[in-house]
Amino acid sequence: MKIGYARVSTQDQDLSLQLDALEKIGCEKIYQEKRTGSTKERPQLKKMLDQLRPDDVIVTWKLDRLARSLHDLVDLVNTIQQAGASLHSLNDQIDTTTSHGKFTFHLFAALDEFERDIIRERTHAGLQAVRARGCVGGRPKGLFRKAQHTAIIAERLYRKQALTTKEICDQLSISNVKRARFC
Repeated sequence: MKIGYARVSTQDQDLSLQLDALEKIGCEKIYQEKRTGSTKERPQLKKMLDQLRPDDVIVTWKLDRLARSLHDLVDLVNTIQQAGASLHSLNDQIDTTTSHGKFTFHLFAALDEFERDIIRERTHAGLQAVRARGCVGGRPKGLFRKAQHTAIIAERLYRKQALTTKEICDQLSISNVKRARFC
């Protein structure tokens, strides 16, 4: 069965171009979302993947509708292939139902792995070079002076129980999304 997946990033954008193309190619079912691709929480994509059966073909207008990065796309296609299904992208000329399409996609996967390895090697070499010069990388330990001063005031107010934690955070401009615990 051909299954379509259409996505736009915001509520203001229109899915009609993608939906028309997916209907024209014969998708029997189309999952659609209006969510950014940068979030992993895409309920329609998850639902589609959970319902995949062998020999299903997921059809999408473009690969960037499925994933924001090559790494995420490779993971997604591996999930699709583990279910015995395939992927066909209308505008990217990728069709894993064919041997040529599978080969092309495996090249993408190899390039993604190569890119991650190169980044890891460069990072490791850079850290070694810095350490060889006697430097230690990373953020300085402890708090900056202003933050130390704020922390001391916050702790004193908390111990005196003069204000609530929320009031302390508000007065000292401390994010109260995750309140600090003063012990």
